[in-house]
This record gives sequence, C-alpha cells and structure tokens, in this order.
Amino acid sequence: MSMKAFPTRARALLLVLVSLLATVPAMGLVLSTSGRAEAHGTPMKPASRTFLCWQDGLTDTGEIKPVNPACRAAQQVSGTTPFYNWFSVLRSDGAGRTKGFVPDGELCSGGNTNFTGFNLPRNDWPLTHLTSGASVDFSYNAWAAHPGWFYVYVTKDGFDPTKALTWNDMESTPFLSVDHPPLNGTPGTVEANYSWNGKLPAGKSGRHIIYMVWQRSDSAETFYSCSDVVFDGGNGEVTGIHDPGNPSEPVPGKCVASRRTTGSWSGGYQSEVTVTNSGDVPMLGWMVNWNLPTGQSVNSLWNGNATYSGQGVMVHNADWNGSLAPGATATFGYVVSGGSADTATDLPCQVG
Repeated sequence: MSMKAFPTRARALLLVLVSLLATVPAMGLVLSTSGRAEAHGTPMKPASRTFLCWQDGLTDTGEIKPVNPACRAAQQVSGTTPFYNWFSVLRSDGAGRTKGFVPDGELCSGGNTNFTGFNLPRNDWPLTHLTSGASVDFSYNAWAAHPGWFYVYVTKDGFDPTKALTWNDMESTPFLSVDHPPLNGTPGTVEANYSWNGKLPAGKSGRHIIYMVWQRSDSAETFYSCSDVVFDGGNGEVTGIHDPGNPSEPVPGKCVASRRTTGSWSGGYQSEVTVTNSGDVPMLGWMVNWNLPTGQSVNSLWNGNATYSGQGVMVHNADWNGSLAPGATATFGYVVSGGSADTATDLPCQVG
C-alpha cells in the first residue's frame, strides 16, 4: 500500500517528545513472521490520527499549529503535548485488554486521558483511501525496543464517524493478527517500522476506522490507535493534512539519567536513578536501560516498571511519574544482590 508522497519543506526542527480481551480469539487471519517486534509506536500505513495530526500541525519552527479542523479541535481539548508524543497512546496496565477495559467513546485514546482530544466524533479527520479486499503493506512506527503482537480490527458496516466510537461499532474479532513481525531500521527514528503484508476486509465501502491494538509480550503495556479510512478504491493516498514538513527526520526528544549509590553492604547495594527531561517540550514517558555486572540481579525496584533480559534491565516510568516538563525530574530506586555497587553514573535514557 503506497502512501501519497508528502510535500517537502526545508528541514524542520522537530521538537517532538519521545511513550482484545485478555485472551484474543483465535479467529481472523494470523501471520507469524521471523524476527521480533520492538518498539513504542503508532500505525503509519494506514496512519493513525496522532501520526497524521502531528504531520498536519508540524511547522518549520517545530511548533504545532494544526490546519486540519479535527486535529485543531483535538489540540483545543488536549493541548500540543500529545502531538509531540504521537507514538505514546498506551496503557501500562492494558495486558492486551479491549472491550470492558477501554471505555466506549475512548477507544482512540485507549482510555489514556493525555489523548482525550483524539476521541472526538468528527467526519473531517485526515483520511487514508483504500480498496476493500486488497492485499496491502501495513507499517507501524517502531520507537523503542519491546516484543509483541498486533491485532487489527475494523468498524462494522454503517459506521457513523460523527457519533462517539463504541465497541458495538467494531467487528468482534480482528481481521488480521500479526505475531512478532520483523523490525526495519533503528528504533527512536520516524522511519523505523514493523511491516507486514495482509488482506483488507472484503465487502467494505465508505468511511470506517481501522483499530489496532499492540500488546507487548514482555509486560502488560498495550498500545491503541484509530486510523480513519475510506474504502473508495484508493491505494493508500492520504487527504486532509497540511504540508507536514519532513517526517523522516530523526526526532530529537531528549532525556538524561544519572545514578548514585545510596547504600551498600556485603553482597549487595541500593541505587537511585534521576531522570531529567533535557529537551524543549513536555514528555509523557521515559525509558532507562543498562546491563548489570555478571552475577548481579535486581531484588526489588520501585517508582518504575522494569523488564529483564539476561543482565539487561529496562525501566519504563510508572503511571504517575512519566509526564515531565522541560527541566523536570523523576526518580526510581532499586536493590541489587550479588557483588559491589556499579560505578557507572550515567545511564542511557530515551523519551517514549
């Protein structure tokens, strides 16, 4: 599915921040691919509301000034921070859940209050033109490393975009499920993506929403998105957005993390990590990762959500400490057993 080529400008200073039921029915098309899906992100083909509204509002100075009426209305409700965080429509406690977990009328935000403006029922959101029943290439932006599955739904016939989207508007099972598709490119860039080929549902016409749920397999964190489409014989053309600048630019959202040892004893120690938003715009989440020395393991960790892979540790913000204004800080702590305190003071940090 080829997307309409976006007009280009001088390179913009992109001041952007870097953030189903518990058992999915074994129905619909299931794709199993080699490699692992690794990232925060959002659909780019067909593109989500947050991704297209970010493109629509992006200016040469890096400010967000939406032109599309629906994107402008979303800004009036939720401000510009969610535009800079177009890849972070997530719930840390999602665990792949959909109906009964995400409330009716809040599907496009996944119930995440930072993105409430993107739930607005309107018929003028940016639109991707598709052909019902066609085999197309899907693309999902890859922002930060995590494995997972994708479940792709579509609205029922007769869907009315001017009414609040509810679970009764959605087909009950995904028309496409994808098991850990391969990652292309380098996470943390706009061009990094997962891609797979799949068949669009047959017999559809007119306006619809393609709804994607991305469930991490290494934690409960789950991502939700709405892509506004029209089945009119199109081949992925996008209408309804202003000149978006250059969306292939790497995004310079910034954070830094520093560690200090707060206590030590024979065979263990305690550390505290301070995360600082070192960028120019607010951020909704952060991730810090490092490798423990051989023989060490984390016994406990607080004020963050951790995943482990061998000696590797990745800590994502907790629900209450991910939103940081420029210059603001958050801290988390942990206790390690097996050896003396690590001497490294600076840890890799990524907005997301």
